[in-house]
Amino acid sequence: MKKIFNTFNIIYLLLIITTLIGDIFYILDTQLWVKALASASFVGIGVVSLVYTKIHKLPNLSFAITMVIGLTFAMLGDIVLNLEFMIGAILFAVGHIIYFIAYCILCRFKWTDLIAGGIISLASVLVILFIPVFTFSASMKILILIYAIVISFMLGKSLSNLIRERNLINLIIFIGSLLFFFSDLMLLFDNFSNLNLHNVFGLLCLASYYPAEILLALSPSLQKKAE
Repeated sequence: MKKIFNTFNIIYLLLIITTLIGDIFYILDTQLWVKALASASFVGIGVVSLVYTKIHKLPNLSFAITMVIGLTFAMLGDIVLNLEFMIGAILFAVGHIIYFIAYCILCRFKWTDLIAGGIISLASVLVILFIPVFTFSASMKILILIYAIVISFMLGKSLSNLIRERNLINLIIFIGSLLFFFSDLMLLFDNFSNLNLHNVFGLLCLASYYPAEILLALSPSLQKKAE
């Protein structure tokens, strides 16, 4: 069993290194294949976590499966975003909905889970509508608003889970979700603001996005074995 554990650790380490190196190289030279490799690597981490969950008979195998599906949509969104922004954003939004479902599998949904998401959504919508630095077409503004609400409720559910059950897996998921939210906020400023700080926003977006996905991909393996 120890040999299996060490093997998983080596695979995890290789995939994490590949993801982070891909992230760095994409920041330096925005080649789409590098981005695709980094994204495929965090999906690989999720698949390894799924296999780890199965082999070690950890609870909530369905959580691990759902997270892999969410990671796959994130990978597709990540790649397509460079080719067709609106379709990429839709794929990402679907991924966030799937993450939300996964978080509900981990901690059963309660109506109080919507409180945090509602507050974050309101703040997000106010930023998009009333901070006078953004320029959108009408259709893009609608898409961005819907996307902001979706990711806000995903982040809100992760926070609600952490408040309800303060354990390592919920902490890691919350940090990953928060980094994801921050990354998308930076992407918003990078693509749609008139602020002359695009290099900074782009760097912060990518520097937070891939660590976010790594944490989310690792999360299924952090479940405690059923007694």
